[in-house]
Amino acid sequence: MRLFLASYRFGAHRYRLLDLVGTPGRIGVIAAAADAWPATARESAVTSEFAILTAAGFDPVEVDLRSVTPATADAALRTLPAVWVRGGNTFVLRHRLAASGVDRVLRERLRRDDLVYAGYSAGACVMGPSLTGVDAADPPAELAEITDDPVPRDGLGLIDDVLVPHWPTATAPSELDPDGAVRAMAAACRAAGVPYRTLTDDQVFVRTDADDRVY
Repeated sequence: MRLFLASYRFGAHRYRLLDLVGTPGRIGVIAAAADAWPATARESAVTSEFAILTAAGFDPVEVDLRSVTPATADAALRTLPAVWVRGGNTFVLRHRLAASGVDRVLRERLRRDDLVYAGYSAGACVMGPSLTGVDAADPPAELAEITDDPVPRDGLGLIDDVLVPHWPTATAPSELDPDGAVRAMAAACRAAGVPYRTLTDDQVFVRTDADDRVY
C-alpha cells in the first residue's frame, strides 16, 4: 500500500510522492471535498490542482464523483495509477466516496498495491478510522448542501490514526487555522481515546508497504 498524506498539497516533500509513483504520468484529481461550494469556487479549485500537478510532471484528469456510481466506480479509476484528493470539507468528501462506490475501489486497489493515493487536508483526514473531531474544523452542516443523508462518522480505515492537518508551530503558525480549530480537533480525539497524529503544513505522512513515516 502506498499513501502520501499531507496537510497542504505536497508539503515540503514533493519528491516523496515522486518516489512512490516513479515517473509521473496520469493522475486522477478528486475534488469532491469542494462539491458543496459554489460552482465557480469549485471550478477554480480544480484548476489550481491541475496547475500544481502539471508543474510537477503529472498528466491530471478529473474524476468527478458526482457522475460516478457503484456500477461505474471500477471503470472510473481503471486506467489511473494514482489519485490526488484535494482538501475541502471532509464530510462531503466521505459521503461522495461512499455514494459513488469509489471508497470500495480505493480499498481494493490500495491493498493490491496497484494504485498510489495522495491526498491533503480533507483528502488525508478521510483515510483514518473515524472522523472524530473533524467537526471542529469542517462544518458538518455543509453536507446538507448536497444530500439529506446522515453525516458520516467513519473514515476509510486505511491508517490507524486520525490525521490532524494544519498543525501550527512556534515559528510557523498555520494560516489555515486562525481560530484554533485543529487544536480542538486534537482535543476531541484525546477525549474520545482515538489515536491521532498532527501534521504541519510542511509535513507529510508516507506509507510504503507496512512502513509509516512522517517527514
